[in-house]
Amino acid sequence: MSFPLLTVTAALPAVGAVATAAVPAARRTAAKWLALAVSLATLGLAVAVLVRFDPDGDRYQLTESHSWISDFGVRYELGVDGIGVALLALTALLIPFIVLAGWHDADPLETGSSRWRPTQGFFALILAVEAMVILSFEATDVFLFYIFFEAMLIPLYFLIGGFGDRAHQGGEETASTQRSYAAVKFLLYNLAGGLIMLAAVIGLYTVAGNFSLQEIAQARADGSLHMATSTERWLFLGFFFAFAVKAPLWPLHTWLPNAMGESTAPVAVLITAVVDKVGTFAMLRFCLQLFPEASKWATPVILVLAVISILYGALLAVGQRDIKRLIAYASISHFGFIIMGIFAMTSQGQSGATLYMVNHGISTAALLLVAGFLISRRGSRLIADYGGVQKVAPVLAGTFLVGGLATLSLPGLAPFVSEFLVLVGTFTRHPVIGIVATVGIVLAALYTLVLYQRTMTGPVKAEVATMPDLRVRELVVVAPLIVLLLFLGVYPKPVADLVNPAVEHTMSDVHKTDPKPDVEAAR
Repeated sequence: MSFPLLTVTAALPAVGAVATAAVPAARRTAAKWLALAVSLATLGLAVAVLVRFDPDGDRYQLTESHSWISDFGVRYELGVDGIGVALLALTALLIPFIVLAGWHDADPLETGSSRWRPTQGFFALILAVEAMVILSFEATDVFLFYIFFEAMLIPLYFLIGGFGDRAHQGGEETASTQRSYAAVKFLLYNLAGGLIMLAAVIGLYTVAGNFSLQEIAQARADGSLHMATSTERWLFLGFFFAFAVKAPLWPLHTWLPNAMGESTAPVAVLITAVVDKVGTFAMLRFCLQLFPEASKWATPVILVLAVISILYGALLAVGQRDIKRLIAYASISHFGFIIMGIFAMTSQGQSGATLYMVNHGISTAALLLVAGFLISRRGSRLIADYGGVQKVAPVLAGTFLVGGLATLSLPGLAPFVSEFLVLVGTFTRHPVIGIVATVGIVLAALYTLVLYQRTMTGPVKAEVATMPDLRVRELVVVAPLIVLLLFLGVYPKPVADLVNPAVEHTMSDVHKTDPKPDVEAAR
């Protein structure tokens, strides 16, 4: 039996979460170092997965399969394709930065406060989320995937509701109320999507007789498993609804601004740069592979919803007064691009969408973590409370600018390549959708540059005159992300080579080929 690398990669943060939670209350610093060590060790295992994965080999590699609930055909099946490997690596990469960035976010509140923030619990919950997300990227049994897809909601609920942002203008009681509201809204939206997906999972079992993704997909491909058109469409809608909530796609997006606004900056990164990727990843792995005809049937409506997400998120970002809510609405716009690329049904669109998942995770993490450092210094999330920061904290302002420019997909930074591929891939098959979506680029430039102008330039406000620049720990968090944005902006080939073979398999699943250019029409 080969070494169960995928299991160990997911099990390590799970065990680390238990160990971190068990650290005595007086040893807060030890809990932090333990969580950081576990996250770095998990990153090392993710690198081992990358090294062992052969992009030109079998579709699913490093596979593991064991009987679990044999009476219902449930198996413990793991395997990764190029898309899963890329997102697994992204998750393992970001968690150490999230831990470092939140180093003091769960320390006890100020003297005299009635609330105690259990540091050990904060870092244990982060590691628990990491374990469940990694397993979601690895699971090739539909029921196994569903369990971790839903289970990750529990630690996130406590991270949002129990460890909110201290920079709140309404006082502790108001802040606690709004955190509770955001946590409950997050949980209810995602539970509703999960319950609908559960019905679809049960329906899939009644049709296929098992939960194995590979077996069902193979049976669909060779014609031994036939689904009635109406059955396939209903099952597709059940899966897609849950993934659209998680992604999030308009109009199922409204939980995200509340959740990100009330969370600490590291938890907000965990939500939008890591957890939300499970939704878009699952669209590629499950919707297109299990229900190819229904995916093509739903494509026109999904593309329209994606374009609405792009424009709606960007327009609302322009009008925001809260820094973190602005970034949240910008992320809704970016997820619109990702979903548009997936359902453009072209290799350029799907490759661009997968690259976008990786690049959005890095760029949003960079921008949001620097924004968190800024907010922690001033004690306010309101844009109007800042001004002239670049004169007193030039390194902070510079990294904030690079993160913002990556968000608007400036050429030379990583998101540009992925956004360009998504638009090209969409335009070749759906030119009107592609043209309308480009308006989102203009709006992105508007909200990003206006945010920088209002916070970093102009006269120095008295409240920021003594603001310190980034400290060593904060530079260790931000600098590698900036380097990655620059490196992948000029040389995206390593990630592209990893995901392109998996995209070819997905295109084959839906029986689509790239449209040929109409040379005569162009002439």
